[in-house]
Amino acid sequence: MSYLNQNSIQPEPVAYKYHSTSDVSDTLIFCLSFSFTENMALAASSSSLITFKPTLFSPPQPHHHHHRINSIIVANSTNPSSSSSKSSSSSSSTTSTPISTTPWSIDSWKKKNALQLPQYPDQDALDQVLQILNSYPPIVFAGEARSLEEKLGQAAMGNGFLLQGGDCAESFKEFSANNIRDTFRLILQMGVVLMFGGQMPVIKVGRMAGQFAKPRSDSFEEKNGVKLPSYRGDNVNGDAFDAASRIPDPQRMIRAYCQSVATLNLLRAFATGGYAAMQRVNQWNLDFMEHSEQGDRYRELAHRVDEALGFMSVAGLTADHPIMTTTDFWTSHECLLLPYEQALTREDSTSGLYYDCSAHMLWVGERTRQLDGAHVEFLRGVANPLGIKVSDKMDPAELVKLIDILNPKNKPGRITVIVRMGAENMRVKLPHLIRAVRRAGQIVTWVSDPMHGNTIKAPSGLKTRSFDSIRAELRAFFDVHDQEGSYPGGVHLEMTGQNVTECVGGSKTITYDDLSSRYHTHCDPRLNASQSLELAFAIAARLRKRRLNAQSLASLRI
Repeated sequence: MSYLNQNSIQPEPVAYKYHSTSDVSDTLIFCLSFSFTENMALAASSSSLITFKPTLFSPPQPHHHHHRINSIIVANSTNPSSSSSKSSSSSSSTTSTPISTTPWSIDSWKKKNALQLPQYPDQDALDQVLQILNSYPPIVFAGEARSLEEKLGQAAMGNGFLLQGGDCAESFKEFSANNIRDTFRLILQMGVVLMFGGQMPVIKVGRMAGQFAKPRSDSFEEKNGVKLPSYRGDNVNGDAFDAASRIPDPQRMIRAYCQSVATLNLLRAFATGGYAAMQRVNQWNLDFMEHSEQGDRYRELAHRVDEALGFMSVAGLTADHPIMTTTDFWTSHECLLLPYEQALTREDSTSGLYYDCSAHMLWVGERTRQLDGAHVEFLRGVANPLGIKVSDKMDPAELVKLIDILNPKNKPGRITVIVRMGAENMRVKLPHLIRAVRRAGQIVTWVSDPMHGNTIKAPSGLKTRSFDSIRAELRAFFDVHDQEGSYPGGVHLEMTGQNVTECVGGSKTITYDDLSSRYHTHCDPRLNASQSLELAFAIAARLRKRRLNAQSLASLRI
């Protein structure tokens, strides 16, 4: 986030690079990596309130936002396969104006085919909710999104690493300060591990403060002969299997907005109020990890960090320096519920660009990334940094077209390609995608999502994921980038700071029989804190290996 002093308007942060050299110790480089921006160090204060430029956004424009959505073309099928192939063929064969140059407006997506949207029974109630949301303040600010884009642009060049993680889907029932704190704390821990191993800034982005809506492979689900509409996330309908709960309710969007605001408010306080101070690195360990292998590994690393901090203190970087007491943290979610996203889109008066102010970063999912679909149409017009979820089904030429639509100016940091395809498919498919993007001269940040390609069903019927499969996909991701000479720019995980038993494996060896003991997710299985830290240590080892190899090559050239 871009933090400004409450008593003055500061210029927006600029990218600030720290360059490591072979004769500087790991601990010294780590301390330098901890600082992301010079301006933040000058302007931020852990005890100050967070304020922003008062003229950042122009007043809401009613003629942009208050359209009825009965003109939306909603596809009945939630399976994009037929629509996707149709979209690809139609976009490639058309001789009219290219998709990326047709006029865009905040509601031009309504003229496109919109998959995965709920059908609300009361249009007037929906319009009323959207008007209310349109009148509410933005959840995030344009300057924050621009700052994130700068950092992602550095990751695209190998000068940073994205750590993106959080719940599969946030819920109203599990909303609590403790849950938010524990996930934030886990991300801080993982960030320290990755920074120490990679010796580069870690860009911390949560799947938090807005990750409610979920795409479904089927519009309906059936239990014991009863067929009901699928659960689409707490901001759409309820997960209880009864007819009343499954009716889409627009009032849920207002509750989701309020929960997102409260979540981000707490995250801001944690990030800037001293909780994220590096002096607390030993205190971030979660209670249930006190006597575990990963807890011990983290504690050992934390002691090394403490030693580094002692050195930096002697060198003049004191404990009360803003670099040491605050951290940057951004939010993200899948852009799925388009009426909600449009209602929170604002025009930035400083640039004239539109930003979706529901989150700093948005991504388009595997089921909604059709070239001529409504979701791509909406996203191409907002200036937020964007992610594209990519499976083994993605054709390299189609990926190049999609990137061109969403980033015609080829701006670094604008596009993050999040690959999710399983280890074996990764080794076969990812090289072709990297080569196609490179031939097109496109700048993207490559990120691995090792979760979604590895979902299986346990003998008990519960959905789970194998830790070994997740780790194997990450290993394949790094191997391919080593082979292609490209940069592994980050990792995207579904995880929680809670001590759940939802994914099998890991150093604590969760088995199929253990799943039911603490299986709390109401959507997809998540890594627990121990498994997440174990994965972070594995990634850090690969980052360190790449760094040392690069240093060796550089020394040979001298």
